[in-house]
Amino acid sequence: MDTTTRTMKDGPVTREFDHAAGAYDRLVAANPGYHAHLRISARRLGLPDRGRGLRLIDLGCGTGASTAALLREAPAARIAGVDASRGMLDAARGKPWPDSVSFHRGRAEELTPAWAEKHLGGPADAVFGAYLVRNCPDPDALLATARSLLRPGGRLVLHEYSVADSASARAVWTAVCWGVVIPAGRIMTGRADLFRYLWRSVLEFDGRTALLDRMRRAGLESVADAPLPGWQYGLTHTFAGGRPLTEGAADGR
Repeated sequence: MDTTTRTMKDGPVTREFDHAAGAYDRLVAANPGYHAHLRISARRLGLPDRGRGLRLIDLGCGTGASTAALLREAPAARIAGVDASRGMLDAARGKPWPDSVSFHRGRAEELTPAWAEKHLGGPADAVFGAYLVRNCPDPDALLATARSLLRPGGRLVLHEYSVADSASARAVWTAVCWGVVIPAGRIMTGRADLFRYLWRSVLEFDGRTALLDRMRRAGLESVADAPLPGWQYGLTHTFAGGRPLTEGAADGR
């Protein structure tokens, strides 16, 4: 991993998200399919009965776009959104939400089952993480935490860029970043550090096979991935897995 990317993940990236929070929704609105893709990944959690009686955690909720996707797919569920960026959370809290949705500041990889008990009344039936694992200094710790927050049989879905396995996907990603994302980010926020980091972090992140293997090592079972449609086909994917009903089931013990 590039030294600049690693340094950003150790703290500055959160401050950059704070700085960009006021313009973030306008930036992602310029991405065709952004919200529809989040809803597709949320749908792939396979939540029954509109989420009735279920507890959901949205890790790295940002300004609430991923939370809104979960709410649309599971309007009867309790949803707790978590993010390390105060600015992003302030933007999320400023939007209208039902009483079943709450937002909390914290680092996703530091949450505990006791946190879930306090804020949701028990372990999560499902955990959603959009554009999250790539931004964590220790992806393995993040996945271990996500597994620990789930009830046995609970589901995890990651919505994430992954281009390492495809030269064409890397080329498209670079072209879009330098042609659109970085210039637009500089215009809307006054600086481009976050958006240059975004470009590098995606190029340096796991390929699909590597991330699926990482999920298995974290003790998740039935791991699989599926692409998202549109211009991001081959760039953005849904990665899904579950906590085994019994300990040791994921690795055959």
